[in-house]
Amino acid sequence: MRIDIITTVPELLASPLSHSILQRAQDRGLLSVHIVNLRDYATNKQKQVDDYQYGGGAGMVLMVEPFDKCIKDLRSRNSYEEIIYMSPDGELLNQSLANSLSLSGNLMILCGHYKGIDERIREHFVTREISIGDYVISGGELAAAVLVDAIGRLIPGVLNDETSALSDSFQDNLIAPPVYTRPSEYNGWEVPEILLSGHQAKIEEWRLEQSYERTKSRRPQLFDDSEENKDAG
Repeated sequence: MRIDIITTVPELLASPLSHSILQRAQDRGLLSVHIVNLRDYATNKQKQVDDYQYGGGAGMVLMVEPFDKCIKDLRSRNSYEEIIYMSPDGELLNQSLANSLSLSGNLMILCGHYKGIDERIREHFVTREISIGDYVISGGELAAAVLVDAIGRLIPGVLNDETSALSDSFQDNLIAPPVYTRPSEYNGWEVPEILLSGHQAKIEEWRLEQSYERTKSRRPQLFDDSEENKDAG
């Protein structure tokens, strides 16, 4: 998979994308992430890519021309299943969406800044808008890093244990069960006896029950979302 991220602040993406699982994915040739500096497509010596918004109001807006040149340049060399704009008013990122995007070959992600990007880019290029939550952060870079991480770890071969991603929280709309490691007793706090039994079928049954109960008490809306998805299908 190839992911191109267009940003005005490439430094914000350097660290999240160059460590741990994402670095491993890139080292193995399973994921290729390219950070594209929008300022490289500016048309003036100052490398200006933002301007005041028409109609007045506080905050600058990223200009249409640099994005237009950048997107067209990238598309002349690669094809993309989706051109994604990270936006607080986009569809909410969830596990189902991450699963779907992980099957893509090439993705392009646009990072807004200040008051956002010129609406014409959204109208003529963006195929999908995604939000990581109902709040506003300084720019789309951190949101893009979250999206890439959520997608990248699902690519076959990235995780050492192929079943690991399948048992994550929100797969099947359930929260993951509690997990424990050694020692089995610490300060009088004991690991549930079932996990020490060696009876794998009963352990899996216990884990499923725990996932169900945790979801019911902590995130009951996930059951509602699951029913809605069934109805839509």
